[in-house]
Amino acid sequence: MSSTGHPPILETANLVWSDEGDCAATAARLAAHPALRRAFIELHDTLGAGKTTFARHLLQALGVTGRIKSPTYAVMEPYELPGLPAWHFDFYRFNDPQEWEDAGFRDIFVAEGLKLAEWPEKAEGLLPVPDLRLDIAVGNDDLRQVRMTALSELGQELLR
Repeated sequence: MSSTGHPPILETANLVWSDEGDCAATAARLAAHPALRRAFIELHDTLGAGKTTFARHLLQALGVTGRIKSPTYAVMEPYELPGLPAWHFDFYRFNDPQEWEDAGFRDIFVAEGLKLAEWPEKAEGLLPVPDLRLDIAVGNDDLRQVRMTALSELGQELLR
């Protein structure tokens, strides 16, 4: 942690998604990294900017077939891939960060596997430092401005 209490930013990449195909291409590039199998990725944006769409493309690129549901109501959707457990979280409905602890998610976050978290600020103070943080903002003409921030060595590896 830095002196400000925030994890240090080790590297960033700025992208523009002009359409959903660009989102899918970014997801496919990340899915090709073996390091992704042990990553924690936070997804930040406003409602409807593309967090779930990105997660869906990433999981499909990793081999999930069939319907990939938004975890908004279930809070967590697990996926079992060959050699890769993955969990997709959506903490939007949390009213208190303690709900994360009460749900027993700490055990999942220390286990091997990919963790994707939407609305991680709703569990602030309890989540570990993410390896990679994606901030998605809707710009002019529905372009998505995407900032990918590496907050660990693993995150740096994912950005390369």
